[in-house]
Amino acid sequence: MSGPSHDPSLYRERDLVPVRRALVAVSDKRGLVELATALVGAGVEIVSTGGTSAAIAAAGLPVTQVAEVTGYPEHLDGRVRTLHPGVHSGLLADLRLEDHERQLAELAIAPFELVVVNLYPFAQTVASGAAPDAVIEQIDIGGPAMVRASAKNHANVAVVVSPERYGDVVAALAAGGTTLAQRRALAREAFRHTASYDIAVASWMGSVVAPDAAISDEAISDEAITGDTADSGADAAVDAAPFPAWVAGSWTKDADLRYGENSHQRAALYATQGAPAPGIAQARQLHGKEMSYNNYVDADAAVRAAFDFAEPAVAIIKHANPCGIAVAASDAADPIADAHLRAHECDPVSAYGGVIAANRVVTRAMAETVSGIFTEVLVAPGFEPEALEVLTSKKNLRLLELPDGFAPTRVELRQVSGGLLMQEADRHFADPADWTLVAGEAADAETLADLAFAWTACRAVKSNAILLASGGASVGVGMGQVNRVDSCKLAIERAGERAAGSVAASDAFFPFGDGPQILIDGGVRAIVQPGGSIRDDEVIEAAKAAGVTMYFTGERHFFH
Repeated sequence: MSGPSHDPSLYRERDLVPVRRALVAVSDKRGLVELATALVGAGVEIVSTGGTSAAIAAAGLPVTQVAEVTGYPEHLDGRVRTLHPGVHSGLLADLRLEDHERQLAELAIAPFELVVVNLYPFAQTVASGAAPDAVIEQIDIGGPAMVRASAKNHANVAVVVSPERYGDVVAALAAGGTTLAQRRALAREAFRHTASYDIAVASWMGSVVAPDAAISDEAISDEAITGDTADSGADAAVDAAPFPAWVAGSWTKDADLRYGENSHQRAALYATQGAPAPGIAQARQLHGKEMSYNNYVDADAAVRAAFDFAEPAVAIIKHANPCGIAVAASDAADPIADAHLRAHECDPVSAYGGVIAANRVVTRAMAETVSGIFTEVLVAPGFEPEALEVLTSKKNLRLLELPDGFAPTRVELRQVSGGLLMQEADRHFADPADWTLVAGEAADAETLADLAFAWTACRAVKSNAILLASGGASVGVGMGQVNRVDSCKLAIERAGERAAGSVAASDAFFPFGDGPQILIDGGVRAIVQPGGSIRDDEVIEAAKAAGVTMYFTGERHFFH
């Protein structure tokens, strides 16, 4: 491109820019009056719109209505206010160029040196459950235009999008103006602000106003995904209705972590902005040492496991795998304390230095038990005051309180080199009433409840997963092995004497009869598994020969 404005020799040096005129239009009114007071005290003319100008005037401070600048009243219910050359020429004029300065003079337009704008509360309106028309009215048009114009022209204009920066503005006024370094940093923040805003709007449009086709309930239910038949069923569902064609996100660094999985790796925590379902990244730390990378990974896994259950439940995690999961006994005086005791009994050795998640408020009784066990993290929806008194006596124990509105995620993302994978979260558990009895006698109510518990709990175990349970609690877990036989051996070994009379769940089918035989020899009396192996007959025969009850669920729970 050519032209005088692209000739480097025509640009004049401009570092310190005194503030004489400011455009202020904010949705978030925090600190507004204090900022306006400082601007007026420094002799700055304030131009403003709508409710912002009303708030400034109500404080007894002079303010110029934007309509006086544009020559047009605000109209169309406020949709048009600042979209006018009288405003945007003052934002975009590059006063390092004599020609821009001359054109402003000819047009009788005064420049702005400061723009303070934050945008309509779009994400908050969506989160409130407002109707689409109400949400659409919170799609800001003039605000992003002013922010982007000012950020582009940061050589001359300082743009502020957050009340947290007002103190910096006041300090700059006292110093005689903003520096180029300050304006560059503010421009960077401004473009990030509008980018995040646009992502929120575009994502909402794609999910509510004009949604991309989603995988339908019919497509999922019609194609049972079990064992080696998974490929054909999954392909049919996805071909019928794909995931969204466009996905975007915005994350802001919340904290630098001490290190990553190992001490030679750097790491940080980033939180999703405006997350509709906040999670472990938004949890509030109430006590203890700073969280590590591994702490977050394990805490997320623990929450995932505990919140699979509607009943009071506790999961204890070590290296992203459960070493104990339990629900409370129906007659427990303190259900969450009971669930913790029963989860801990599964593998007390591995629970040492583990991460605990509870799906109910932590009581004093649970706190007293936890305080006697070395634990890295305890995460829960809340803590009774008496529980906090007990737990905060352990200086190194990290306590995390889940955010309001926490709910298990519906969609999971995983980074792979060059992209990411997206899938529906595995939160479907086949109803025992729909299971198929393939061997032995039908389970009584108590045994069936244990099988249902085991089937749900094994979802949280890394594949290949075998989980033994008794009385609503895990008693042995075999996880992460490269063959199912080894997982069976490990589960029996971990359970010890408790294997006798327990029930077992397998996250995927048994390819041969040897795995179930190990469980049967260990004393397991009932087994639940997906079925779907070409050798199902062999597996069923092993159960029948031993008089062991076996159910097929028709679904699997791989967790990699």
